[in-house]
Amino acid sequence: MAGRSSEPGRSVTSRALAILDAFDSNAPRLSLSEIAERSGTPLTTAHRLLGELAGWGALLRRPDGRYEIGRKLWDLGLLAPVQMELRQVAAPFLQDLHTTIRDTVHLAVREGLQALYVERISGREDVPVVSQVGSRLPLHATGVGKVLLSAAPHDVVEQALRSLTRQTRHTVVDPGRMRRELAEVRRRRYARTSEEMSPGAASLAVPVQVERRGGPVVVAALGIVVPPQRRDLPRLVPVLEVAARGIGRELARTRDFR
Repeated sequence: MAGRSSEPGRSVTSRALAILDAFDSNAPRLSLSEIAERSGTPLTTAHRLLGELAGWGALLRRPDGRYEIGRKLWDLGLLAPVQMELRQVAAPFLQDLHTTIRDTVHLAVREGLQALYVERISGREDVPVVSQVGSRLPLHATGVGKVLLSAAPHDVVEQALRSLTRQTRHTVVDPGRMRRELAEVRRRRYARTSEEMSPGAASLAVPVQVERRGGPVVVAALGIVVPPQRRDLPRLVPVLEVAARGIGRELARTRDFR
């Protein structure tokens, strides 16, 4: 990827965009030298632009000196028609679901090999929840992620199976086992995890589908986070499915999801 934007005579805007383009799902945090190399920008210019981008909020400089995408870009991204429509449509259903179960409720979409959390309503404080609005967590270690991965194209699934990383001692990192789990998610139409993303937390998730001409398409995943010792998760599946169907029906009526 080095030098992909190294043409001479670039404007300041194009150089700044090249710096932002240096980040991707495989490189969410980068050092100054890595950014300069990946964007094809001289080190001194990259340093100056990084300072300006961080000052504006497009990037965040971490304590270790590396940079990551800042909240400002996330906030702007939420104004994109599809994301904004999804959050607005889902809001009353998420609130009703939270009122019913009192646990953390979240909504996620797939972004590469990660689950991007677009909305969340917090639940019980004694259950550790690592997801926040704007968080990107690995598909294979989360309930919503497994739902999204089970509906992903074949090449995405294969790429994910080649990059299973351990988040806790309970994370499934064996490709064969994960392949079987995804097949089971497709069959039963929901996913479960237990302490695979963080100790002390289990999750349950279902797909949000929109009817298209070629059939239903999974556009998001709706999930909850509960204590791992909870035994009634299967009984909560219909509750999540009702909310997910409601979101899907409303999305089907909007221009951006037709």
